[in-house]
Amino acid sequence: MDFGLVLQTDPPASGVVSLMRRGERNGFRYGWTFDSAVLWQEPFVIYSQILEHTRLMHVGPMVTNPGTRTWEVTASTFATLNDMYGNRTVCGIGRGDSAMRVAGRKPNTLARLGEAIDVIRDLAEGREAEVDGQRMRIPWIRDGELPVWMAAYGPKALALAGQKADGFILQLADPYLTEWMVRSVREAATAAGRDPNAITICVAAPAYVGDDLDHARDQCRWFGGMVGNHVADLVSRYGEHSAMVPDALTEYVKARQGYDYSHHGRAGNPSADFVPDEIVDRFCLLGPPEAHIEKLRTLRDLGVDQFAVYAMHDAREAVIDAYGEHVIPVLAG
Repeated sequence: MDFGLVLQTDPPASGVVSLMRRGERNGFRYGWTFDSAVLWQEPFVIYSQILEHTRLMHVGPMVTNPGTRTWEVTASTFATLNDMYGNRTVCGIGRGDSAMRVAGRKPNTLARLGEAIDVIRDLAEGREAEVDGQRMRIPWIRDGELPVWMAAYGPKALALAGQKADGFILQLADPYLTEWMVRSVREAATAAGRDPNAITICVAAPAYVGDDLDHARDQCRWFGGMVGNHVADLVSRYGEHSAMVPDALTEYVKARQGYDYSHHGRAGNPSADFVPDEIVDRFCLLGPPEAHIEKLRTLRDLGVDQFAVYAMHDAREAVIDAYGEHVIPVLAG
């Protein structure tokens, strides 16, 4: 199992780079960041510094979207980083939540997302693609490589990930839901004539190491609020108690009363006060190292290839070090 570290690009950027360097020293092979231009600093600028100050770490957004940058710009940016540092980027992509909504736009359609996955990958790897009716190719790319991993929750999005993506990003760590979603992605891949086992499965969730579970839950409750944005979209699309989406995912958002993106992804987010302890325990990894190892073994047995730690709480350095000392040596490889 591989391990990734997920951070927001809060200033100063040097602090983000320092935490990523700490992550690599502790065995984290992937460095991910949020991508929302209004809320945080521009991640692609910071990726160049992370790549410069690490040896092997791969970097990418968790996640970008097809709407905030033109597709040829996204592809060229990834390709430039790869040319400078040797194919060490991954394009995590989704419909767009905070980046689009904060700017007053709706998330992208799945049709647009599916088209973007193909175009961005083709352009970044040096092939010709069509953008807005114009055929183009980036001529300086040689031996380009850009895996595109798609974030998804709902049945149509899961199917699209299976049909087109190189990897699937699931932003929660509940074993029951992980099993259901991974199966959906792989069934879609098989139906599309693809090898379902060739799709990398990445589960991303907050991890908090320690014995004070009440404090850990309070530090990670924001995550249930963030996931709730996507779940609320599913409820509005499919209705409550739909056969298309498990109640285990949707039931908890009944008490949701809206969302303030100024607190997005932050401990103490008041918009997450509707999230019960049960959801925090199911979606996140909390407790002593042994509890993390046990849950990660379960996820690994369900086909998860990478666990990415969201480190947005008051113990970032401690969790990075605890994983490096106690967790990664047991599960890596």
